[in-house]
Amino acid sequence: MSPWAVVVAGGVIAGYGALSRRLSTTVISAPLVFVVIGLAIGPLGLDLMSREQDPDVTRTLLESALALVLFTDSAAIRAESLRRERFLPVRLLVVGLPATMALGWLVAWPLMPGLGVWELALIAVVLAPTDAALGQQAVADERVPGVVRHGLSVESGLNDGLALPFFVLVLAAAGEGHGHPGVAETFFRALLLSGAIGVAAGWAGASMLRRSQARGWSSASWRQLMTLAVPVVSYALCLTADGSGFIGAWAAGLAFGSRLRAAPRRKPPRVHTGQPAQSTEFAEHLGLLLGSLSFLAFGAVILGPTLQQLTWQMVTYGLISLTAIRMLPVAGALAGTGLRPASIAYIGWFGPRGLASLVFGLIAFEEHLPGGTLVSGVVAVTVALSILLHGATAPFLGSRYGEWFTSMVRVEPGIRENPNVDGDGDGDGDTGGTRSGRFSP
Repeated sequence: MSPWAVVVAGGVIAGYGALSRRLSTTVISAPLVFVVIGLAIGPLGLDLMSREQDPDVTRTLLESALALVLFTDSAAIRAESLRRERFLPVRLLVVGLPATMALGWLVAWPLMPGLGVWELALIAVVLAPTDAALGQQAVADERVPGVVRHGLSVESGLNDGLALPFFVLVLAAAGEGHGHPGVAETFFRALLLSGAIGVAAGWAGASMLRRSQARGWSSASWRQLMTLAVPVVSYALCLTADGSGFIGAWAAGLAFGSRLRAAPRRKPPRVHTGQPAQSTEFAEHLGLLLGSLSFLAFGAVILGPTLQQLTWQMVTYGLISLTAIRMLPVAGALAGTGLRPASIAYIGWFGPRGLASLVFGLIAFEEHLPGGTLVSGVVAVTVALSILLHGATAPFLGSRYGEWFTSMVRVEPGIRENPNVDGDGDGDGDTGGTRSGRFSP
């Protein structure tokens, strides 16, 4: 990589950091800034970065960012909070996510007739996960009802991990016969073995952290590094076993968070005053940094070359993916919940595609499938459209929807979206506290 590319990356991080609070309520989102700068230093601009010059750097950066995001997102999951919020996020994940994949598969069929059946499915699966960070203002505006903000954030924090099994199996099916492992071997290594390794690593890491903190053996700064070691170790062990490092990192986060929050069986000899729940803070900040740099690399290395080979099919599918393919399954999943059409439309629109789709698309491209270039192009165009459209509409629609909700509560206090009417319908107003590791509303 050119030293000047490093200088530009450092400069844009410093510049956006200095203005981050001011820009957070505008249409100039962080992903948009980093993608535009990436385009400027890529082959379409100064040519300081390219896929040919920096293939390993780009893949390492994107995969590291996603592994950390998967770990911190799953570590933040609280089962009791998810149960309280189940009417919205669980419906979106259990009904909406598979329906989005199925509809995306069907829509891709007539638009890209040159692709095989599993390559078409691959596009649908890669573009199914959402990323709340791309529409941050949509879940940050406190005028938006809490049940909607938390529901979107929980969905974003979980659906990339839940999409992983579908991705590895569909990728194996698409590559079968082209020198890649079959579906059965992938199922064992990527799902069963990697999941077991991740759970073991996460449980062991959290147990060590609990014991160390309870006895006052460790400092706060080193506990942060202990936490960071858990996804690194689980990811590396899964790769050694020819499994999926991402599934390992996600499973490690689930086990780590669960074990860390578990009540102690007996009182330790000396209780330290630190907060174990804050142990992922450094990993989250590092994930934010790597994620931002990933969008820079995306603009330079992936989106720039894609724009040189842009087709109407890519743009058409991208627009349909962000609208009908997302919004129709959401409407079906939320039917019967009592939410107003305005709320269902708001939830349906704010399903941005981000980091997970980028990494999945890059992995699919590097598997050298017959239609890998087209798959990668469709994913790149869809993510770029999402960064532009969701980032541009989040402040305006968040404000308008918040105003609509405020006026509706005055007229009809018992509206389902009211924070005083919770997801269980018992009226205790508890919307839970589950969050995404990338963004906490």
